[in-house]
Amino acid sequence: MSYPIPAETLETTLEIKKSLFHACAGYAPDREAAMTIIEQCKQRYPDARHHCWAYLLGDPNSPTSAAMNDDGEPSGTAGKPILNVLQHKGIGDIIVVVSRYFGGIKLGAGGLVRAYSGATQQSLEQLAIKKRIARQRYRVECDFKHEQYLRLWLEQHNAVVRGCDYAQGAILDIAIPASKLAELDNLLASLSNSRRLSH
Repeated sequence: MSYPIPAETLETTLEIKKSLFHACAGYAPDREAAMTIIEQCKQRYPDARHHCWAYLLGDPNSPTSAAMNDDGEPSGTAGKPILNVLQHKGIGDIIVVVSRYFGGIKLGAGGLVRAYSGATQQSLEQLAIKKRIARQRYRVECDFKHEQYLRLWLEQHNAVVRGCDYAQGAILDIAIPASKLAELDNLLASLSNSRRLSH
């Protein structure tokens, strides 16, 4: 399953009636990663009055998880508008944190909704995105003499080596795009003592 994800962590600032809205958009493949980005924003803007956020995990068309937080702003004026923008952008595994510095002029509920939506929108318009490549995990066994060649081939075919055990030969723990599986099997068949193991 492939879908667009953030290719970077990006920060933008929106000023509305002297209030500053610092929006930080980033890649969050799971809840822990999202919480880490929220903490980083709190450390970057320790004296901001609010750190409101929303995230969308998994495929944006059928997310595995979504959450939001108003962080002290009136209910429904911050987290929900951020999440609404995320839900219409078609980007998965994403979090947006908006840190607000109050400028002395009250914006009212409608103004807050527009401000948090606007800050999120501005950030996502500038955010670089890339395609998430769905990979399947396998274990591959090969002779020591073929290990470097195999690692190079995997790297060139968008696969990731997650680990390696050594026994009679090398056993690589890999994650490979499903579309490359037949090519991998053909390669292994051509190398002595090499095969794909069930995971």
